Amino acid sequence: MSQQPPRNSDAPDVLTEVTGGVGFITLNRARALNALNLDMVRSLTEVLLRWREDAKIHGVAIRGSTKEGPFGGFCAGGDIRFFHQAALAGDPALEDFFTEEYALNHLIFRYPKPYIAFMDGIVMGGGMGISQGASVRVVTERTKMAMPETNIGLFPDVGGGHFLGSCPGRVGEYLALTGHVIGGAQAVAWNLADLIVPSQHLHQAWEALEHFRPGSPNELRQLWHRWCEQAHWNVPSQAPETLRPELEAAFALATVPEIVAALERADTQAAAETAGMLRHRSPLMLHVVLAQLRRARGMTLAEDLRMERDLVRHCFFTRHLERSGAASETVEGIRALAVDKDHTPRWNPARIEDVTPEMVAPFFESPWPADAHPLRQLD
Repeated sequence: MSQQPPRNSDAPDVLTEVTGGVGFITLNRARALNALNLDMVRSLTEVLLRWREDAKIHGVAIRGSTKEGPFGGFCAGGDIRFFHQAALAGDPALEDFFTEEYALNHLIFRYPKPYIAFMDGIVMGGGMGISQGASVRVVTERTKMAMPETNIGLFPDVGGGHFLGSCPGRVGEYLALTGHVIGGAQAVAWNLADLIVPSQHLHQAWEALEHFRPGSPNELRQLWHRWCEQAHWNVPSQAPETLRPELEAAFALATVPEIVAALERADTQAAAETAGMLRHRSPLMLHVVLAQLRRARGMTLAEDLRMERDLVRHCFFTRHLERSGAASETVEGIRALAVDKDHTPRWNPARIEDVTPEMVAPFFESPWPADAHPLRQLD
């Protein structure tokens, strides 16, 4: 029988069980759209490390839940209210969160056993970090996927430079800069998902995994593949799609001002809407994100995550601009979106054209020597 999230408020935020040689994880913080907090990151890390070493466990399945029960929502990201409070209070748990979250992302990307992610409903930010490294990424007609960090003065972290950089054409730049929300079919077309299936079939798939009884990780892969074929869950055969031509051309340009200028010159509704989105994002972070993504394409996953760990420290403690706490771009962005909810962030600088290279370059200088970096153990 499929695991049903308990309805009482004392239930754990991460539910786990093992059935027939498969480990099952249900994110159970529905009241917060399963947004990840430090305890959840630690719970996920602990169970995945334990299952990795357990020869009797041959794979993992993960899903989210809503107040109505399993599925319907995956994970809306990290707990940005916690980020805001911790940054203002100088709480060292903020540093621990990002170090441990990025280590968890690396663990999932490098997991040696099948890891099947059911990305139903909202899949954003940190939710992408615990699903993009999956062996199989399942989406549905209800999937709402995004890396919306530029909307809160942050950048697409959790390995975003790695997986967005692997999208076809200039899709990575488009998604990273705009934070645009896409559906399941688009996620498949842009290499951010493997299968799109009707949401009403997810319970069937979960229960099938419970009854497989595989004898090895490879046998689990074979059983899953066979079940998908019988259920007509086939990997789409079409070639990956790129952006519309005017968007593709614009996002291939060297700088953010050039990208925006090209979009504003293009005489299409899509270009105008895209330029409008960029004009509402953090100008400073748009420049940082473009540099992040283009640097990440030449990096390993571990190198990208170390760079992102450097970046996130600078986002909350932007010493070269003498800004931290409430004055930081990220705390201001979270304030406007999730705390005061006035949706009028006071970005600094206020205009894309006012950001200088001298403001951007120090974001990519590590606060730590290589042998003391908090993610130095990643390979």
